[in-house]
Amino acid sequence: MGLIFYKLRHAMLSIYLLIPLSLMLFVVAIWAIYYAVKSNQFEDLDNASEQIILDDRQARRKTNRIHKEQR
Repeated sequence: MGLIFYKLRHAMLSIYLLIPLSLMLFVVAIWAIYYAVKSNQFEDLDNASEQIILDDRQARRKTNRIHKEQR
C-alpha cells in the first residue's frame, strides 16, 4: 500500500513540475508570435520567394551581357 502512495506522490511531483513548464513554454510561444507580427515578419510572404528567382534572372542577364561583350 505504501508503494502505491509513493508512486502516486512521485507522479504528482512531476505534474507539479510539468504544468508550470508547459505554461511557460506557451507564454514564450505567444510572445514570439506577437513579436513577429509586431515587427512585420508576416507582412510580405510572397515577395521573398519571388525575389530569389528575379535575382537569378538578373545575374544571368549580366553574365550573358558580359559574354557578348567579350566576343
